[in-house]
Amino acid sequence: MSFVRRADPATAYTDNLYIHKFATPGSNFAARRFSSDTQLFRYGTEPYNGEYGHMGFTGSPSGAFQNSFCSQQASLTPYHVTADGRSPSVADTQSNSCSDAAKDSPVVSNVSQQNSQSVSDSQSSEIEVEFDEDEVRLKLQELEQALFDEGDDILFEISQAGSINDEWADPMKNVLLPNSPKESESSISCAVSNSGAARSPKQLLFDCAAALSEYNIDEAQVIISDLRQMVSIQGDPSQRIAAYLVEGLAARIVASGNGIYKALTCKDPPTLYQLSAMQILFEICPCFRLGFMAANYAILEACKGEERLHIIDFDINQGSQYITLIQFLKNNANKPRHLRITGVDDPETVQRPIGGLKVIGQRLEQLAEDCGVSFEFRAVGANLGDVTPAMLDCRPGEALVVNFAFQLHHLPDESVSIMNERDQLLRMVKGLQPKLVTLVEQDANTNTAPFLTRFREVYDYYSALFDSLDATLPRESPDRMNVERQCLAREIVNILACEGPDRVERYEVAGKWRARMTMAGFTPCPFNSHVISGIKSVLKSYCDRYKFEEDHGGLHFGWGEKTLIVSSAWQ
Repeated sequence: MSFVRRADPATAYTDNLYIHKFATPGSNFAARRFSSDTQLFRYGTEPYNGEYGHMGFTGSPSGAFQNSFCSQQASLTPYHVTADGRSPSVADTQSNSCSDAAKDSPVVSNVSQQNSQSVSDSQSSEIEVEFDEDEVRLKLQELEQALFDEGDDILFEISQAGSINDEWADPMKNVLLPNSPKESESSISCAVSNSGAARSPKQLLFDCAAALSEYNIDEAQVIISDLRQMVSIQGDPSQRIAAYLVEGLAARIVASGNGIYKALTCKDPPTLYQLSAMQILFEICPCFRLGFMAANYAILEACKGEERLHIIDFDINQGSQYITLIQFLKNNANKPRHLRITGVDDPETVQRPIGGLKVIGQRLEQLAEDCGVSFEFRAVGANLGDVTPAMLDCRPGEALVVNFAFQLHHLPDESVSIMNERDQLLRMVKGLQPKLVTLVEQDANTNTAPFLTRFREVYDYYSALFDSLDATLPRESPDRMNVERQCLAREIVNILACEGPDRVERYEVAGKWRARMTMAGFTPCPFNSHVISGIKSVLKSYCDRYKFEEDHGGLHFGWGEKTLIVSSAWQ
């Protein structure tokens, strides 16, 4: 049964995009309106047993991963039940045994790489050069840290054991490998330290990550087994984040992260008249919404008095950012005479009948018509690495703006490939001579950090994000649980369980983005006082633990002491 339903197909947009009512679980917390009296998208309180429920975590992570590993080296199928009873195609293709998966896992492959020797071609040259690839990579990472470290020391205080509900409805038994110890058979429980004191889930998580970083798989398996008895995706924020982190660690051992990541499609709406999980995240988390808002303000300020405005977006998602932009232009006396948006996405997504780029363009065109805004949308079906300036159809007399919202971190950089698609795209955009480039990104280092440091970054970042959702929606909210399952858990698994090109959630800190944009030839364009005062005014309507500050020309949005999202503008 769907959690968002269409109310009336024959209605059109008006001004009210986001309506937040943080009330009881039974009340509608948000609505997207197409007319003053009719809702197009309506949130209900029904559970996710329909479109969204078939691929996500259900009940508990262990329940979602149940039977995902065979007993005696069977094939790995992490998300094997769909709405029609079939396994998703990504799971169907994974027919390797558990031993094969372990061989390909980051834990095991790193060991084999350390034992391998480089072989030079004796016929190519009389001079042979030998080097340790891992040592060179380590030196590069040390150099990078020295260049870009903003001085934020990562301090981790191991929390004391708290009151934890043992509420696993269907605990996993012997789930990782055939010789994985069952809880009833473990002679020594990793939940107890050498001194006999009970360890908290947080301490167990860090101990498990440390064990994996040292390739101690047996110890990690025992800790994972203990953790699955202690955490729940329906508990408090600390239990929820722990539940998804432990599954990310488990997926790292058996190299199942890439399959899980592809099986969860948080950006795609299940039907034509439902919001995607990513859209819901953007609505319920103020940091994301304010990041988009800051980018829109910067675009409007930079293009005052322009006759024609052309925006190129390399990841338009479902068009949420431009819905607010077009609605703002409705009553703006300084609006451009004509607005043109070019959306770039892979060819398959462009043609998709539900949530595809052409469908998004049609909705924006209808909205613009209702708002009296002269508008044109163009969809470009191409992979980002294949985009050329000619595809973007830049025209004389237009003010050109390029928007990067939560997209650049998906592109591999120099640490992944010598092609360095991330910087390559930035240099190509610089060649277009845009009037403004807006950048909205997560603020964390999950790109070049070694595994253990990366785990700490993930814990800090997502703990703050999970905690912030407590101020927005009740814990039993179906919308909140859907976002956590489909979006946040997906990202966590990819960051922890994948390496090389398969790891695509490669966030960078604000200082690294500044250096990257500067090297591409851009200069900062600080937000003016009107933008900052507008952001502060909007932020007052939210919980006071949401934070906002300006730093080096960028706007930082966060929860407590942790920055989550950074918006910046460049020329």
